[in-house]
Amino acid sequence: MRNVSIFAALLFCALAANSYAQNQIVWMAANSETIPLEPASLHAGRVYHPAVGGGDMHVQIESRYPVTVAMAWADEWNAAMRRGAPANFSFLCVKEHVTSAIYECHLPSERPMIITFRDERRPERPVLSTVGAILAPGARPFFSPNDIHIQYFSVLEPEFHWRRILNEKYQITSAPKVYSLMTPDHDGQELSVKIKSPIPLTVALLPSHLADQVYDKTVTLTDALDQTGCKERGVQSMSFNCTFNVANGTQTLLILPDIDIRGNKKATIEANTVECVEHCELLSPPANP
Repeated sequence: MRNVSIFAALLFCALAANSYAQNQIVWMAANSETIPLEPASLHAGRVYHPAVGGGDMHVQIESRYPVTVAMAWADEWNAAMRRGAPANFSFLCVKEHVTSAIYECHLPSERPMIITFRDERRPERPVLSTVGAILAPGARPFFSPNDIHIQYFSVLEPEFHWRRILNEKYQITSAPKVYSLMTPDHDGQELSVKIKSPIPLTVALLPSHLADQVYDKTVTLTDALDQTGCKERGVQSMSFNCTFNVANGTQTLLILPDIDIRGNKKATIEANTVECVEHCELLSPPANP
């Protein structure tokens, strides 16, 4: 185990198990390293920290002699290093006889894992150094090193941030209050709505054309509400979340009082959404309606 070394950890950009998981995966070259391995030695590379639900990793390996590549649990590895003695590791994604390959593994959970490399040569057959054999015949012979080159990759994916799109205190009237919010950039895009009102309100997220029809009274509110799953009645102090469907186009938040208005009453409304801010070209195209 004295020949085993652990390199610095790299945060793994795992693909979360949510609506973004269907986006195109693009692997981008990150750091690389070249390690000389002795026969039968075991080397640990990077530590991967998947998100909840697990994730994928991708590595390119070039080796002079065959090696076995596998993933081990980082806590088991660290415990063995503290004891300074060999241990029985629970290896995953074992791939033998690797000299040139793309190595991939799906990490099953958020439990950190470490990539390992074992030289497959037998230590009892040393290859003597020419210089050592001639100039120092009494010296300890050394083995021809197995230079293994490891190219690490990180996943390039769309980046999302929360953004406030609405924050207002308004005068409640009997007419519908409409806020044309946005056209979503991906299916499943989240919207968080917070509202506080002295009287009960009906709040609904509708495609803008449908909200316009309600405002113009060409469609009843009941019919419009039947066409959306994002709606709340009797709201006075509440936070709720909805998701967008790209096929529905521009979205409008519609608010109506549930009772007759008496006096000067105001409601406070706030809305935030998750928007793509980087690498948005990797977003999956919307499904055909």
